[in-house]
Amino acid sequence: MAEKSAGGEEQGWKQERFTKALSIASTVLPQRDLITLLLLTPSLHRTLLSYPSLWQVIDLRERTKAGHRLVAAVALPRYRHVRQINLEFGQDVEDKHLELIKNKYSSSLQHLDNLNLNGCQKISDKGVEAITSVSPSLKIFSTYWNVRITDVSIQNLVKNCKNVVDLNLSGCKNITDHSMQLIADNYQDLESLNITRCIRINDFGLDHILNSCSSLQSLNLYALSRFTDKVYSKISLLPHLRVLDLCGAQNLSDEGLASIAKCKKLVSLNLTWCICITDAGVLAVAQNCTSLNLLSLFGIVGVTDKSLEALSSSCGSTLETLDVNGCINIKRRRREELLQLFPHVKCFKVHS
Repeated sequence: MAEKSAGGEEQGWKQERFTKALSIASTVLPQRDLITLLLLTPSLHRTLLSYPSLWQVIDLRERTKAGHRLVAAVALPRYRHVRQINLEFGQDVEDKHLELIKNKYSSSLQHLDNLNLNGCQKISDKGVEAITSVSPSLKIFSTYWNVRITDVSIQNLVKNCKNVVDLNLSGCKNITDHSMQLIADNYQDLESLNITRCIRINDFGLDHILNSCSSLQSLNLYALSRFTDKVYSKISLLPHLRVLDLCGAQNLSDEGLASIAKCKKLVSLNLTWCICITDAGVLAVAQNCTSLNLLSLFGIVGVTDKSLEALSSSCGSTLETLDVNGCINIKRRRREELLQLFPHVKCFKVHS
């Protein structure tokens, strides 16, 4: 009898250890593998479902019939506390799928805080309205490369989701200054904004952002050539800014860059094709931004070895990525020569 009792205790101990090990391993497994495990045995199925933390992500990135799969997933009880949905480049995601979720499964998205719609080009303002109306906890919203959405989507976003801190509108070419004003008025705690190639945004719109969103840590203005020094100089109003992408800022002058250099917490600065910049602007950066980890001066013919010497003195110990390709007036730009000035650089190319 005692032997049976001991055997039962040992079996229970093994089961407990197995369950604990499984729960730990499951947290690092891809979601597709996790779903496969559900099908192995009823016992394993019950064990996995007993851990709600395993079912907080729906990852349909690059999947076929992603819209249908999303509806099917949120209908399942295990996803009733989902926090992240990734539909990046998922195929066949349409407004009708998001509207169906709104109408039938709205309670499942009450805890959603991260929504990735990158590359979902069949989604319009109608779909954005539907999904944001049932996602009050949303903090991170990304809809890269969607030319169908307009300012109407931003109107619905700010109305329905009050806590957004990370917003990616890269490639949304129909977004205008009106959206920038809405964002500035409603998201003063915004930490990251990407408006790459949002070509209808002018100084007026960016000015609203810079005056209101002082918590910004990352600002991406890639391929936006219409801004002027008048608004570039106001980037200095962002005391917490760490990442700034100004690739293609053709109107940025040394004076404007000197103002930007007042953002002393910058660790990443992309000045690729900022063709008006000379040594004077880079010297201001070297003097103030002493923690730079990444710097691209690609294609700037106005900078010389003088800039590199100043940068070496100020942030030679922190720079790990430095791109001076195309800077024809920098004479010491061979890799071996750069490593003498910047011994920690591992990457010599940002622009491609």
